[in-house]
Amino acid sequence: MSLIERKAGDRQSIAIETTDATRLAATKKRLSAAQRRWLEQSGFEGAPGTFALVADASGKLERVVAGVDAADALNAIAHLPRALPEGNYHLADEGVLADKAQAALGWALGAYEFTRYRKAKRAPAKLAVPAAELKALAPLVEATAQVRDLVNTPTEDMGPKQLAEAVSQLGKAYKAKVREWVGDELLKDNFPTIHAVGRASHRAPRLVELTWGKQGDPKVAVIGKGVCFDTGGLDLKPADGMRWMKKDMGGAAHAIALARLIMEAKLPVRLTLLIPAVENAVSGNALRPGEVIVTRGGHSVEIDNTDAEGRLVLCDALAYAGEQQPELIIDFATLTGAARVALGPDLPALFANRDELAEQALAAGRATNDPLWRLPLWRPYRKMLESYIADFANSGASRHAGAITAALYLERFVSDNTPWLHLDTYAWNDGDRPGRPRGGEAMGLRAMFALLQQRYARG
Repeated sequence: MSLIERKAGDRQSIAIETTDATRLAATKKRLSAAQRRWLEQSGFEGAPGTFALVADASGKLERVVAGVDAADALNAIAHLPRALPEGNYHLADEGVLADKAQAALGWALGAYEFTRYRKAKRAPAKLAVPAAELKALAPLVEATAQVRDLVNTPTEDMGPKQLAEAVSQLGKAYKAKVREWVGDELLKDNFPTIHAVGRASHRAPRLVELTWGKQGDPKVAVIGKGVCFDTGGLDLKPADGMRWMKKDMGGAAHAIALARLIMEAKLPVRLTLLIPAVENAVSGNALRPGEVIVTRGGHSVEIDNTDAEGRLVLCDALAYAGEQQPELIIDFATLTGAARVALGPDLPALFANRDELAEQALAAGRATNDPLWRLPLWRPYRKMLESYIADFANSGASRHAGAITAALYLERFVSDNTPWLHLDTYAWNDGDRPGRPRGGEAMGLRAMFALLQQRYARG
């Protein structure tokens, strides 16, 4: 953890003064003549992403002057934990950043490094923050790190069983009840599409359920797509499309982390977490194009494309969640490349069957600097999933509106009486940026937690 508590009278941590080109002159007035000369000679002009180390008369580091974009607090100092010398720092009161909590969150997100297979090159610098701020930020930082760790872990070490173990560990930590259906148990208890997608792997498909909270509290279901690796099945992906498919359980990682935040905050809800965990593999008993499956929801589905498998594992989980009559369902999934084509890698596509709920989710995203973008559940596009032998297909010939048709497929398994949010998220950073290291990423997690806090805050 790169955030620590700043105690009263702390004189050990080094001040970071944030500034920009328009307020650099005021910053310089607080420095000695020698320090001002050093700043000028080093070429520091307050540009965002730059910083200067300022020493005292004895040569000891006394202050850091950091150039920032004052309108982007989350990313303003996210590069500093791994750029500054190891040690403890704090944000000076004189800085230009109004939202220091967001800046501290960005610092912590920028300090992350995945270290399962190699040691960290160095320890990140630490930022001292007030106790109340640390208490509020620590769960978000830890939940984000969990998403990143789960997604970054290769499938050999993060298959269906290991994903289920992550839920079990969560259950133990928060005294929740955990149940699993494994292999043919899925068929016995009527989860046919989860079984069909995962049956070709040497590692058995699973559905993991965690329940927590008081019986009388409002029911909330959180579901995450847990495709631990996606070859595409018999509709095989090309090599470049398969390369990063370890991340296809990114939806499950988000759902697990959101459940963690809910339980850590003790929100007054009756939580159900559902993780359908499978590998979409190829073998003699692999799911074939053209097959028809009668789903848990009672709909017959023709398999147009075995690479549209995420919606298949989710539809049984959605149907099961609906049987419990929750007052809200949220699902996360790395579902379609079409969402990335439409919105790029940074914006999860949000679908909702209630306008008011969608607006609340979008507002929560803006408030937490965790943006979402709503796409429509445009019912006329259902015709793109028509089948001549089944109720509908899991995919279709048209390449148009792929994210929307996937969401429309899922919508059929949600009761009209149940508010529902679907996030089609990338869960990945293609390259390194301040606060967003390359690899697994939490996208939409803070927004959904803020939404739940607003809906179910005590008092």
